[in-house]
Amino acid sequence: MKIVFFGTPQFAVPSLRRLLDHPEIEVAAAVTQPDKPRGRGKKLIPSAVKQVAAARNIPVWQPRRIKKDAETLECLRQANADAFVVVAYGQLLSPEILDLPRLGCINGHGSLLPKYRGAAPIQWCLYHGETETGMTTMLMDAGMDTGAILLESRFPINLLDNAHQLAIALSELGADLLISTLFKLQERAIEPIPQEDSQATYAPLIQKSDYCLDWSRPALSLHNQIRGFFPNCIATFRGQALKILATVPLEAADGSPLPAEIQQLQGQDFGQGQSDRTPGTVVGLAKKLGAIVQTGKGKLLLREVQLAGKRSQSGWDFVNGMHLQVGDSLTNG
Repeated sequence: MKIVFFGTPQFAVPSLRRLLDHPEIEVAAAVTQPDKPRGRGKKLIPSAVKQVAAARNIPVWQPRRIKKDAETLECLRQANADAFVVVAYGQLLSPEILDLPRLGCINGHGSLLPKYRGAAPIQWCLYHGETETGMTTMLMDAGMDTGAILLESRFPINLLDNAHQLAIALSELGADLLISTLFKLQERAIEPIPQEDSQATYAPLIQKSDYCLDWSRPALSLHNQIRGFFPNCIATFRGQALKILATVPLEAADGSPLPAEIQQLQGQDFGQGQSDRTPGTVVGLAKKLGAIVQTGKGKLLLREVQLAGKRSQSGWDFVNGMHLQVGDSLTNG
């Protein structure tokens, strides 16, 4: 089977590698986003997909706007591929491109469609507190993740999973699913199932404002925001920006498979006897774990944080390094 692969970030790399390693699949080329300037020197850095493809001597095409790039369109025609495989590419394909391959354009998407169509399905499913997600392969059409479903594979979400960890797991799951999808399509062993549009939800691009923490929100909601938008959620402490990287919502964590030392904190009345339990107030210091912060509903243990310009540190190191006291306050990001 001859394919052209479309993808850009690290999430797409396991799928590309699995295709490259398969003895019955030929990857004719990889299509990815243009190199982007990064770092202080604004050096152009190739995408993760480009780096893998180049290392394996696979031709790489990088159109700025694929719908209007006549050269790339001609290359795709000349490739005479059986299928185009798309994983987190970052651009919509035109109907003309979608119609080129014999088996169609196959997309691997990081949610159980039709839920969480769009650019950031992993982040938003965590934000909304889902307990299960998965990978879906679909036959692409002109819409945004609206094509008919081919196969899906489900994956449970743990209370302490963050977006980075979940993306790694789903990228490996998706790589296996794509291989199965391609060969079942070739064997005509899959019947594409149209999506139920009435059940659709959306996962838009994340905005900078989505990273700002508001301590008046419930502990579980804050925890889901922090792990969903890892590692970018921001609060303020003593006038400095403070990234909150990992937390545990104490009351909401009942029954979850948590470490024993954290389970022991559940149900304790931190802040008892204090007159000030304003959201954002430090109401307890859990030895070797970190600060416990009052929220709009419930309390949140800070397990890992990062001060501006510093490396990340455990919650307990933060307590000791900043000489944190009960009654100290964190304000909104």
